[in-house]
Amino acid sequence: MNVTGPLPSRRLRGGLRLTELGFGAAQLGNLHRETSDADAEGAVAAAWDAGIRYFDTAPHYGLGLSERRLGAALAGRPRAEFMVSTKVGRLLVPNPGAARRADDGGFAVPADLRRVWDFSRDGVLRSLEGSLERLGLDRVDIVYLHDPDDHGEQAATSGVDTLVELRDQGVVGAIGAGMNQSAMLAELVGRCDLDLVMLAGRYTLLDQRALDDLLPLAEARGVGVVAAGVYNSGLLSRDRPAPGATYDYLPAPAALVARAHTLADRCERHGTTLPAAAVAYPLRHQAVVSVVLGARDARQSAANAERYRSRPPEELWADLARDGLVPDITGAPAERATENGSASRTRNHQGPSA
Repeated sequence: MNVTGPLPSRRLRGGLRLTELGFGAAQLGNLHRETSDADAEGAVAAAWDAGIRYFDTAPHYGLGLSERRLGAALAGRPRAEFMVSTKVGRLLVPNPGAARRADDGGFAVPADLRRVWDFSRDGVLRSLEGSLERLGLDRVDIVYLHDPDDHGEQAATSGVDTLVELRDQGVVGAIGAGMNQSAMLAELVGRCDLDLVMLAGRYTLLDQRALDDLLPLAEARGVGVVAAGVYNSGLLSRDRPAPGATYDYLPAPAALVARAHTLADRCERHGTTLPAAAVAYPLRHQAVVSVVLGARDARQSAANAERYRSRPPEELWADLARDGLVPDITGAPAERATENGSASRTRNHQGPSA
């Protein structure tokens, strides 16, 4: 699907704008299975044609393969028209003698490199330097601390201090942290001078625990939230849960499968689908600035954009909230500002404008 311009976007406090739908590039690093160069390039091209202008990657994804493929696919496109984020905290270092072994980090790539945790100043700078080289860019717009779960103190001190320094120097536009939990992100937001955070799987149709800690604090401090993992690794990715569906990368518990079927029933009743609702729900919250979806090929990128564009009716949210299935947030912005500064009204948002 070709569009005439970028999708609607939301503004970070420092001035950067992220399209409400972002492209997650983990699959470009051969997540779980191989992706061809042609499919990777096609996925990015289709995302661009659909209006996506925010692209997220990390050294962790395929031991740098994701960054190399994303950089190649974006080469030649106007640099001022897109945002790229990458992550620090896992240095990639040579792994002699292991090139014939497979990576043990979940990616179908040779283990010729290995990951070393490092949130020190030197580690952050070396990681970012390597990312820029792989991406073929002279700058990235956003840098996240990546999964500092077991390295909280170093990440919150030397890691954040280095990112603040880079932001103050104008080397990067915005800084943050990305994790699969909300509690530590809330701690970092309360303790550090972050612009945004990436939250995976903890603000979805099936898991709203971020409402208890991160989201109210982020909204109060003006920190943007990028919602990732909105399908909870698969359970919400189809109109009906598939046999063997996963939740947080493990076999989905029967109770959650049943709940997903109930949500699917309500979606069908209101003329929409479970995946479309999964994409739309996080964007109803005032603090959320973008939803990032992964794609392995052009077809998946086009499907992601179609799900984003197919707005569930307002009645769905009232229905789910009334029966206690999903809490609704009524303070979401009534307008979305586009890249050129105009605003577009959406029918599934309530409350004051952003």
